[in-house]
Amino acid sequence: MTTGTGTTTGTGAAWAGPPPNGAERLLLEAAGDREALPAVLATSRLFVLVARLHADTPGFTPPLTAQPDPADPGRMCVTVLTSGMLPPWHPDWVFEAIGVDELVRRWPDKVRWLGVNPGTPYAATLEAGAGRRRAWLKAHARSGGPPGGLLLTHGAGPLHGPVAHGLALGAHLAVHNGLVWNDLGAAYEGYTTDRARLRSPWGVLNRAAYRETLEALLATRLVGRTHESVIGIRRTLAGRLGRTPTVAEWSEAVTVEMTRRQSTAAETAEAHEALRLAVTYEDRFRADGALGPGERVDTLAAFDYGRAVNVVRLALGARLCDPHEAEQAVLRIGALAKRAYGSWAQFSLGYSLTRVMHFDEDDPSGVKYGQSLAQHRILTQAPDSPYRNIAW
Repeated sequence: MTTGTGTTTGTGAAWAGPPPNGAERLLLEAAGDREALPAVLATSRLFVLVARLHADTPGFTPPLTAQPDPADPGRMCVTVLTSGMLPPWHPDWVFEAIGVDELVRRWPDKVRWLGVNPGTPYAATLEAGAGRRRAWLKAHARSGGPPGGLLLTHGAGPLHGPVAHGLALGAHLAVHNGLVWNDLGAAYEGYTTDRARLRSPWGVLNRAAYRETLEALLATRLVGRTHESVIGIRRTLAGRLGRTPTVAEWSEAVTVEMTRRQSTAAETAEAHEALRLAVTYEDRFRADGALGPGERVDTLAAFDYGRAVNVVRLALGARLCDPHEAEQAVLRIGALAKRAYGSWAQFSLGYSLTRVMHFDEDDPSGVKYGQSLAQHRILTQAPDSPYRNIAW
């Protein structure tokens, strides 16, 4: 595609085979149907190309510009791309996510056409007069935007092998946010959003801070020292007993260990609260069939490893690392996870248990438990899940 400055960058035009994502499949099915297309766009993640210099200028929102439609060069269109048609990563050209509502809000005067994925097999051109734009807004209001809670796979992304394995460790967050799990490309959620998500909660503003945060996650220093320590006490006791200890035996071992460490009363109370949370949520997972009668979670490292994959993908989108660096980081995460767990199910339960323990006080309604259980079931049971198709 041609940028507003005349620079050309590749697109998905060379794509051969089935549509890479659901958005492209729906565009293909709705081709030529001007009533169906707005609904497809309203539920798709759309992106616009922005010069990084503009994107990095505080308070400046670059205007949407029109370009000639490759199918009809006399027709000027605002261009958007769906996620499966984003070009390869480039350090100076970034992509911003844009919803249909924002597209209407920022629409330039005198432009009467919207071009979606121009020059690709999944191209669509929509009339964009005032009346048609009102129809887009209605479609957006009905849909509520792109949905979350879905397992999405990029057909052109890694599907097998070590890189796919590493990326799949971040699939819980990808499902939660309705993002593809297996892409290291031009954008994760969008350049500005990626930078904002690194800034809060991670406090990452530059490459050095990104590397420091990644190393902390790889060393599982952020999962919760007390929680992991209490789980580790049970693991050690189980090895000594040759069986899973009872709750009373575990509680006594925690008290003994905290005394040995000369812990304060507050630290000891915190440890026993971590034990209570672990017992409570393991029992809930067991009652819901996610954890077997004789099974237990022996480490919470999965939470940091899963989040580490997300941080890498955010950093790639934010241009704080390049694709080679991102891939090497994902491979490191995958190797560490294999040492800590023996299967996808064990990893997923470690991630899920940590999440609900971590957010227990903020989630009295149990919403996060329900989300975590649903994500675990999707990833361990869906036929197209990486957890069913990639060897641990």
